[in-house]
Amino acid sequence: MYPRLGVEGRWYAPRALGEKGKGRCLAAAKAGGGGLALAAALALVGCGGGQRQDVTEPAGKFPVKVTQASFPTHQRVSAATDLVLGVQNAGKRSLPDLAITIYTGETKAQEPFDIHLNQSSLANPSRPVWILENGYPKLLGNGVTIANANHAPTGGATAAQTDTFQFGRVKPGQSKQMLWRVTPAMTGTYTVHYEVAAGLQGKAKAVTPGGAPVKGEFVVTITSKPPQTCITGSGQVVQGRCQLSGGVKK
Repeated sequence: MYPRLGVEGRWYAPRALGEKGKGRCLAAAKAGGGGLALAAALALVGCGGGQRQDVTEPAGKFPVKVTQASFPTHQRVSAATDLVLGVQNAGKRSLPDLAITIYTGETKAQEPFDIHLNQSSLANPSRPVWILENGYPKLLGNGVTIANANHAPTGGATAAQTDTFQFGRVKPGQSKQMLWRVTPAMTGTYTVHYEVAAGLQGKAKAVTPGGAPVKGEFVVTITSKPPQTCITGSGQVVQGRCQLSGGVKK
């Protein structure tokens, strides 16, 4: 078994774990594998009755801009790092529900920071490359910074699709900056993909100002080698490339 953070740090919606009968709906959504629209439909139809939520989602294209996309390309096992995405509503209508999907590798695994291993001998082909810290993602701004984010409330709700987070309505011209804090658990080179949607049901589509899908990726190499550390001539310990002038390399 691979270690996970507590239940609060998992990508499962709390209602799927805590309410009777809801686990089947989540399982059906994951098994669908046909993208946001199919997974959402499977999660909504036959899961407790009531009106289908996709009826109220407006159809159309909603222009957005990715104002920030950062994730260090070189990381170390067990050293926490941050993935930050900024999205601005560049259109004239409000985004119904900003949603971010994240997955690692070319084949989606059970969770966004897992990788799918094509080995028939494995009972569970998903392996965690990164561990998402409890309470993340966070919304930056309004006094919340990367430095103090640990003390801020969770900024995104987990959708029925376990690789997707929803951040709510975004007014025209408004931006949202989102932070995922993760800890590398496996060495190697991996590609992390992200996709931006304007809603969870597939009717409201986020597009670039030119009309293209809104997506991107990070190619990240994770090593187990500790950083180079030096002691300067004044006795100060520094990390990174050592330019010694009377200092000592460790």
